[in-house]
Amino acid sequence: MTARRTAAAGVDYRLLAEFRFLQRQFLDFSERAARKAGLTPQQHQALLAIRGSDGPPPSVGYLADQLLIRHHSAVGLANRLVAAGLLKRVADAADRRRVTLAPTAKAEALLAKLSSAHRDELKRMAPTLRAILETL
Repeated sequence: MTARRTAAAGVDYRLLAEFRFLQRQFLDFSERAARKAGLTPQQHQALLAIRGSDGPPPSVGYLADQLLIRHHSAVGLANRLVAAGLLKRVADAADRRRVTLAPTAKAEALLAKLSSAHRDELKRMAPTLRAILETL
């Protein structure tokens, strides 16, 4: 056992610290990329969550769950995205009381550009991340 591991828990603090550092680097990259594209990081995450949904059409409740925010905060975020022309509300055909959210063509174009850059960044980080995860 190395000096960097604790005998009691078998924890490698160096690897955990390196993992957290990679997370912070990626989040910093992501936030800067979103701002450069004219979005807040939360707006980018919201659009990504909605576009990435693979279940029923996403609602404001789904958005709140995915972003770990309160429902009223998700309503405000959705309102701002609608006002910016990035999101549209769609009445559910089966239940007219239910409103779902869908990205606009403008949002789709932004997401395509941002997602490509994010994939490139993740590919750059992959060898280090893979080594950490395999060691843990």
